[in-house]
Amino acid sequence: MASPWRKFIEQNSLRRDFEELRDLSVQYVKEETVDPIKDLGRYAAFGALGSLFVGLGSLLFLVGLLRILQTETAVFHGNLSWVPYLIVIVFALAILGIVAWRVVSGPAQRRLPKPEKTP
Repeated sequence: MASPWRKFIEQNSLRRDFEELRDLSVQYVKEETVDPIKDLGRYAAFGALGSLFVGLGSLLFLVGLLRILQTETAVFHGNLSWVPYLIVIVFALAILGIVAWRVVSGPAQRRLPKPEKTP
């Protein structure tokens, strides 16, 4: 006497359904985990490369400012030859301060919930 399940197994519909379920699950896991991680890695790589270029550009700008102060001004000679270095350091620290201020008060800070005042 043949089992009533034999016709399903012989037609491979149950096996095919399990294979489709497995393929769908694998595709879902790739779509929801692997692809976002790849996108995040790409985003981080471009961000790191951008920061490297901005840092290098800033360094070249500061060296250029120093050279302009040393060569184009006649005031900073002799005993005052250290003043252009001080000016460039103060300028660089001001830029770093502005950048730090913008990072701290950026969009992430605006998204934080405001604390409720309790009476």
